[in-house]
Amino acid sequence: MPAQDFEAWFRLLTWPGVTRPVARRLLRALGSPQAVLGAAASQWAAAASPAAAQALSTPDPQASVRLQLALDWLAGHPARQVLMLGDARYPQPLLHCGDPPLMLFLEGREELLQRPSVAVVGSRQATPQGLAHARQFASVLSHAGVTVVSGLATGIDGAAHEGALAGAGSTLAVIGTGPDIVYPRRHGGLWRRIAQDGLVVSEHAPGTPALAHHFPHRNRIIAGLTRGTLVVEATLKSGSLITARLAMEGGREVFAVPGSIQSPQAKGCHELIRQGAQLVESAQEILESLGLPASPTASTAAPASAAAAVSDEPDEPDAPDAPDARTPHGRLLRTMGHDPVSLDTLVGRTGEAASVLGARLLELELQGLVARLPGGRFQRQQAG
Repeated sequence: MPAQDFEAWFRLLTWPGVTRPVARRLLRALGSPQAVLGAAASQWAAAASPAAAQALSTPDPQASVRLQLALDWLAGHPARQVLMLGDARYPQPLLHCGDPPLMLFLEGREELLQRPSVAVVGSRQATPQGLAHARQFASVLSHAGVTVVSGLATGIDGAAHEGALAGAGSTLAVIGTGPDIVYPRRHGGLWRRIAQDGLVVSEHAPGTPALAHHFPHRNRIIAGLTRGTLVVEATLKSGSLITARLAMEGGREVFAVPGSIQSPQAKGCHELIRQGAQLVESAQEILESLGLPASPTASTAAPASAAAAVSDEPDEPDAPDAPDARTPHGRLLRTMGHDPVSLDTLVGRTGEAASVLGARLLELELQGLVARLPGGRFQRQQAG
């Protein structure tokens, strides 16, 4: 794209007070960013609103600073580029969502935008089983040549990206910040791997911080890019349900992994299944439902550590009568999840001695918070 064309697009789409719907109306009425920026206030008011005309009539003292930051970012690496609505390379599935982004910043393998893709999303406060499921599903999908799309959040998103990186389909991360800002910071290493072997996508200009309202907007891109959305774990308040709803509204397939009826992290998935989402127990079922070739390999998911399940942004607090999650007993319960688990598995997840864990399990069993099952396994119980 010629530099002056990019500058016109960028100035319009980052102008304070000009929202995406306003920019869309202005472009529809006036034809091009250059035409919009060169129009009179009366034309802006007629095409959009008096408020839009007022915003565009107000000088933007930071415009040159923002533009230079974007140009510096683009020049900083050959794998960085910007994609505008109307470009022949713009992903077709995204064109058919209700609110396609007008500008996308990309870093990595642009060709992944053209491959069949499936979203894998879920809770930030994932259980160890949920993390393992996300890795396993993503790995099988990626080995089948399907690009796994997620939002780079902690929990299920991060595990899905990790599982997909090893396969031919790789992974695509849609982020809610500028393309130069890593959020959450703990995913700095994962972000760099995706930028190198997958693709990072943002509709926000370089320098844009993490703001709460950006993440629901990010979810529409995740749903719009993909042929289907898999929800691995989600509470009833999870943002993953927004992605699933947008996928349903867009006529895309929605899949959900069932879980224990005792687990808050399964309730969102169960609600989706009631609403018509397809219950799935393997990635092969997703491939069959979408008419995609079966995966040549079904790799085994890597074990999930207890630390990986802890998030800065929990979806839902623990039950009031459960031990505090910051105590050894509370951490052990969170590490167990809600599925039956052996002592050896808990040793592997926590790195603690079997004798120490055995003593804690006995105390939790006496409190009615853990049940001892046949075969030397344990299962978390609902308090009270």
